[in-house]
Amino acid sequence: MSVGLIALLDDIAALAKVAAASLDDIAGQAAKAGAKAAGVVIDDAAVTPRYVTGFSAARELPIIGRIALGSLKNKLLILLPAALILSLVAPQAITPLLMIGGLYLCYEGVEKVYALVLPHAAHAHETALETTSLDAKSVEDEKVAGAIKTDFILSAEIMAITLAAVPSGSIFTQALILAVVGLGITVLVYGGVALIVKADDLGLMLARVQTTSAMGAFLRSIGKGLVTGMPYFLKVLGIVGTAAMIWVGGGIIVHGLEAYGIGGPAHLIHDAGEATAHAIPVLPSVLRWIVEAAGAGIVGIVAGLIAIPVAGYAVSPIWRYLKSLLPRRRKEALADGKK
Repeated sequence: MSVGLIALLDDIAALAKVAAASLDDIAGQAAKAGAKAAGVVIDDAAVTPRYVTGFSAARELPIIGRIALGSLKNKLLILLPAALILSLVAPQAITPLLMIGGLYLCYEGVEKVYALVLPHAAHAHETALETTSLDAKSVEDEKVAGAIKTDFILSAEIMAITLAAVPSGSIFTQALILAVVGLGITVLVYGGVALIVKADDLGLMLARVQTTSAMGAFLRSIGKGLVTGMPYFLKVLGIVGTAAMIWVGGGIIVHGLEAYGIGGPAHLIHDAGEATAHAIPVLPSVLRWIVEAAGAGIVGIVAGLIAIPVAGYAVSPIWRYLKSLLPRRRKEALADGKK
């Protein structure tokens, strides 16, 4: 073998080692950045199952698949390039956009509570907003569209947290880390949701095991437990999902206000968490998190209560007016084309 060929192989081996190290570095950074967004990921997983309730078992996985595909499009085709562009040309726009997203989450969550407390008023509010929704071919399309819309806000928060956690480097590296986190989190969330919503079917299958052995009896007991318990678990998960929307949205607003120099709410919530942790030394970290989440939830409830009438009396009329202009402009364009 010639010396030149040996040198070439050495160079290739060296490049391969550099590439492998780079991939390991990207994987490590993606894991760390994804861990920082874990709170929003949990909220995403808690919110999603409620969108498949009320549908036949045969439609559950297809609906989750449609939502997961929409989530991937949100993250990779819209939010990833938008996050990179904004970080380069207008980083100051990221915070207000996130706050608008947080306000929307508060609105969605409080609207669910509003429907439970005052169902007639909530129905009137929904009727007023019907014209602002996208035309859906079916209830399933409407549910999927709503889930993807909510996922967009949560995904935007995940991508923003990830971008903030990524150390400064080349735009290619940042894009690759964002893509890895977006893909990994989508698989994790919607894979988990698929397992949750199909757990009762698995329980039914286990409950029908015919073998008379001890293992068969054990499997049947597990199956009966899943069949009996999953409806209650999904109800609890729905409540957690609604609460999560409110406290995550409130937290986004609180941190956004702090970024603009209004740190009173953030400091008050932090101090309340620290005081509780010191006063009750049992599981201080858990107590601190509960108090801080409750504080963010209170901010979220206030924001949502403000957003509901604003949506009903301002956003909805403006949107209806804008929609009414579209057919008129189409007619004018057709008329101009015929001339």
